[in-house]
Amino acid sequence: MNLKTRIFLLALVPFVIAMAGVAFGVRHQATTLANAQDETMRAAYLASKKLELKHYVELAQGAIGPLYDDAGSNARDDSVQRQRALDLLGKMDFGPDGYFFVYDLHGRSLMHPREPQLVGQDLWMLRDPQGRLTIQRLITAAEHGGGYVQYLWKRPSTGKLAPKLGYVVPLPRWGWMIGTGIYLDDVDDALAQIDHAASANIEHTMLWIGAISLAALVVIAACALVLNVSEYRSADVKLKRLAQQVVQSQEAERARISRELHDSVGQMLVSVKLLLESASTRFERSEHRLPAAEAALGTSLGRLGDTLREVRRISHALRPALLDDLGLPSALEQLTREFNEETSDRIRFTLDADRDAASLPDDVVTALYRIAQEGLTNVVRHADATQCALSLSITSAAVEFTIADNGRGFAVERTLADPRAGLGLRNMRERLDPLGGTLSILSHPGSTVVAAHVPRTAAGGRPRNLITGTP
Repeated sequence: MNLKTRIFLLALVPFVIAMAGVAFGVRHQATTLANAQDETMRAAYLASKKLELKHYVELAQGAIGPLYDDAGSNARDDSVQRQRALDLLGKMDFGPDGYFFVYDLHGRSLMHPREPQLVGQDLWMLRDPQGRLTIQRLITAAEHGGGYVQYLWKRPSTGKLAPKLGYVVPLPRWGWMIGTGIYLDDVDDALAQIDHAASANIEHTMLWIGAISLAALVVIAACALVLNVSEYRSADVKLKRLAQQVVQSQEAERARISRELHDSVGQMLVSVKLLLESASTRFERSEHRLPAAEAALGTSLGRLGDTLREVRRISHALRPALLDDLGLPSALEQLTREFNEETSDRIRFTLDADRDAASLPDDVVTALYRIAQEGLTNVVRHADATQCALSLSITSAAVEFTIADNGRGFAVERTLADPRAGLGLRNMRERLDPLGGTLSILSHPGSTVVAAHVPRTAAGGRPRNLITGTP
């Protein structure tokens, strides 16, 4: 993992963790708030319903109050008043499931407008599905002066058991308990709608957080991409400049070593050879000749000559003197002659040059010469060609240099993509890149053409005369 990727991840991962933490915190707080709101609203809703139930019971008490108060000691009158009170309560209701009920304090149903079949039945031992004694709990609350009781009872509109909140009060003189109630599933439905709205708001908030996070990630990625592209371009420019400087330094060092070998080491070897030849001549003229010494001296002279030729060859390979003295065309002609000696005259060199064209810069001359060296080496080693032609065309606008052979060809893209092959071709392109030049390669069985194009506006280097090579 490179440094840029680490920096990008170092910026991205904390942001993602922070946004995830924010989302988790917002969701947790919103859920907690929704639950607290649900409890508060449930308590407030139940409190309002309790007041409503109490108000209903007070209305019922007020409606039967005159009958309750007028009941005398006469049992017949009291019975009539009670029946009138039951009839009056039976007619009072509030909605399909809102009604009043009356029980005596022993659990016998006296009035039930929604379930008349219960009237007259003893429900003292009635239990709900949880095993709780429903009527006894209501009577107990009434005997304590009135109160609220939650219990299960069949809802008239659905015929199913539902939770119910009842409020009951006693009528001690008659031995009655009257009351009414509301079914709590209505409360649950109302609160469920509120919870659904709260959940929808939470999800909406989470979607907004997700959208903002995604937008921020896109912005970060875009900034990283722009920065990466900018850095890449800057690094590419610096790398090309560095490569050009390295090539120039290499060529300068090659030229220096070539001069040292030619002017210093070569001259010293020539001097030693002259001294040895002088000594050999004296041996031959001496009256006291030593055959063994003469043979050793002759061998030394032969090896010294070979060494001198090798030094000159190395010096020429490092930086041919023709390139600096006579220019690029003459150096190319010498180069092809050298390869002809190795390949039995298979290589033919043709030159198409404008003799009146302006001089070429040093770096262009060096680049084209090295391309020629690399190209001819590839032809000799890999092409299995019988003919090869070099062409140098110089105009006022550009310099065109081509190497064409009739060899077996190769797969250009695959060769360039293979890190173990195509190094020479990549070196050619790298030499041309700093000059603004291009390298095109066309190859198929029987024909391969490598063409280098360099515009005459290529900067850098010290210009030299095309033909003489002098500055």
